[in-house]
Amino acid sequence: MDYISDFSREVRAFEAAARSAVGAGEAPLVPSCPGWSVSDLVMHLGSVHRYVAGVIRERLTELPDSTDLSFLAFPADPVGWPRPEEAPNRGPVPADLVDWFAEGAAALEELFRSTDPAVPVWTWAPEQSTGFWRRMQSIEAAVHRWDAENAVGTARPVAAGLATDAVGQMFEVMAPGRRARQQALPGSGERFGFRRSDGPGRWTVLFEGDEVRLDGSGGAGPCDVELTGTASDLMLFLWGRLPADRLTVSGEQEVLDRYFSLVPPV
Repeated sequence: MDYISDFSREVRAFEAAARSAVGAGEAPLVPSCPGWSVSDLVMHLGSVHRYVAGVIRERLTELPDSTDLSFLAFPADPVGWPRPEEAPNRGPVPADLVDWFAEGAAALEELFRSTDPAVPVWTWAPEQSTGFWRRMQSIEAAVHRWDAENAVGTARPVAAGLATDAVGQMFEVMAPGRRARQQALPGSGERFGFRRSDGPGRWTVLFEGDEVRLDGSGGAGPCDVELTGTASDLMLFLWGRLPADRLTVSGEQEVLDRYFSLVPPV
């Protein structure tokens, strides 16, 4: 996977969507991120980029100090910038907020290009490497690009290659992390199948106790429920962006209804 190219494409598309909201009077709400406007979304993703850039630049191998926000490099007088405690911030989207986002995204992209993915750094997952952040931030940029485009117009699907990788990453990384952080209910043997309709790809996922077991080999073992859709639609469903009725569903509805209790949304 060329995660750097994916990241570059997605952050530029995110920036374009955000800039289209500048001068609109009120910052559009983001339907897929309840309680946020486009300004809040720009602030969120821009802050994540600068946080990750600091981790990589400083080669941090332990959780960074959460009280030191100097890495955000806010301007001295950020007029009209969103305040997290006041979300959704509906004032006009500030042009210099989008400039700040673009600068931070470009700096992180350059660090991805200049740093070996094997370099060890802190992450919130078992994998402790710069390569983890390349993959994670490419996927997160794609999700939030979709959020931004959906808020200002029509969202385009995620590129099939990145979306396919993101489905596997959900069960390799995200689902175990979400379950642990939010103390999700133990699984009781639920088996979910996910089948890609626009190319090769089938995943079978078993939830047993605290375990998430993924078979991404294309095996056709029995499942309680199976969802079929494009790689993009499967990814966006798993990230809570599209409802299940956008997919073809076969099997037990009551098991499907438990999915987001087993994998709590962020």
